[in-house]
Amino acid sequence: MKPFKHLTVELDPDGKVLRRVQTSEYLPENELLVKVAYSSLNYKDALASNGNRGISRFYPHIPGIDAAGVVEKSNHPDFKAGQKVIVSGYDLGMNSKGGFSEYISVPAAWAIPLPSGLSLKESMILGTAGLTTAMALDRILPHQPQKILVTGASGGVGSICILLLKKLGIEVVALSRKDPKTLLELGADEVIKPWTPSEKPLLKGEFDAAIDTVGGATLSHLIKTIRPYGAIAVCGMAQSPHFESSVYPFILRGVTLYGIESAEAPLEWKRELWDKLANIWKLPNIEKITRTVTLDTLETEIQDMLAGKAQGRVLIDLETELE
Repeated sequence: MKPFKHLTVELDPDGKVLRRVQTSEYLPENELLVKVAYSSLNYKDALASNGNRGISRFYPHIPGIDAAGVVEKSNHPDFKAGQKVIVSGYDLGMNSKGGFSEYISVPAAWAIPLPSGLSLKESMILGTAGLTTAMALDRILPHQPQKILVTGASGGVGSICILLLKKLGIEVVALSRKDPKTLLELGADEVIKPWTPSEKPLLKGEFDAAIDTVGGATLSHLIKTIRPYGAIAVCGMAQSPHFESSVYPFILRGVTLYGIESAEAPLEWKRELWDKLANIWKLPNIEKITRTVTLDTLETEIQDMLAGKAQGRVLIDLETELE
């Protein structure tokens, strides 16, 4: 194949991380060869870009768990050359070469045709963050919540949650350490700071449901504040992967705790949710939460995300402009 640009992460013999943009001419053979138009930066990508072997075991490595583009070559009957697709999750950007590249080579089972109503660019502004948000809402909306708390509200998932919940007419409380102005402008009804942990097994019920992106002590406290028969969708661990809880919220209030895992979710569920994001859950002006970079200018965003300074979504333009 012709030369293509990508971001490579390497580890030297001492374990030092080197990130650089380079050109290659080879990808492993697979059912689909996709010319990538856009990718996006997720926390998992930042970890992989920093040599985290819990995300990617093999280096040198091309990160990027999201990609959207046009099929250039297909060996599968469900796809044809020229078709626009989204590839998100599964092993992309983990132990397979990922979306921070002008081309990807992937199994057909990882790809979803771009739904009508969504552009390639919009699909990657959403990316895994948008899909995760859609999964969380799909779990908690049957509980008919009127007031929802979003933790880590300044991040990609949090920002999309606020926009989507406001579209649905649900009251949103955002929890964040950062300046509340941006969150209020997005549509949050209230912004609160992280709590001082309480030793009590139950606290006053304040929220019908919550979407938690941070885990740790925040989740431990949050569980105690959910009203009877409410629900929490857990989809992150920015604070810590560990939390403590008594059984009281579950057996005295009937609280439900949902785990959200987007990478290996059934493809049909992903199709349904992408269709919602393209139609009934379509977000206007989603670019207002987005910063657009190229492979050559991605480094600062990776550093900011690793330092906990990131806000909103980071879109990576692979300079193919395939709309």
